[in-house]
Amino acid sequence: MTRLTPTAEMTLGPFFPREFAEGADDLARDAPGEAIEITGRVVQLDGRGLDSLVLEIWQADARGRFDNPAFPGWGRAATDADGVYVFRTIRPGACEGRTPHINFLLLYSGLMRQLQTVMYFEDVADPVLDTVKAGRERLVAKREGERRYRFDIRLRGEGETPFFDDG
Repeated sequence: MTRLTPTAEMTLGPFFPREFAEGADDLARDAPGEAIEITGRVVQLDGRGLDSLVLEIWQADARGRFDNPAFPGWGRAATDADGVYVFRTIRPGACEGRTPHINFLLLYSGLMRQLQTVMYFEDVADPVLDTVKAGRERLVAKREGERRYRFDIRLRGEGETPFFDDG
């Protein structure tokens, strides 16, 4: 019988190959509404980008509906070696009681839990955004052009992005 020796450390999974997100980053294809690009960088405490971090987004369609069969409202992208991600989608409309926003979920090898945050297009009254006291401005995307927005995410430290619990 072969005896196995325990190792000193174990790396937590799951592990995501870059192909895990391939082809799911373009929600705007054939979707009615204003096509936009959302790009950003995901960094850790020391400012270095995280490679192969997976971001999932879900959002309403241009009219603020989550139940449009012509627009799935869900996408996935992976960061590159510098921590940069890109989504092509449509600008969401306001759903009842909420300002236009896009929900983000972050998955990464070694994270003990999934991280959830929300990206807004402007700093206006919203029941979720209004719960954030410190760092509220970090949830508002920076407009970089007519149809391009930048939403950087910092996992820890000075300038950390506010994250939300799902429970």
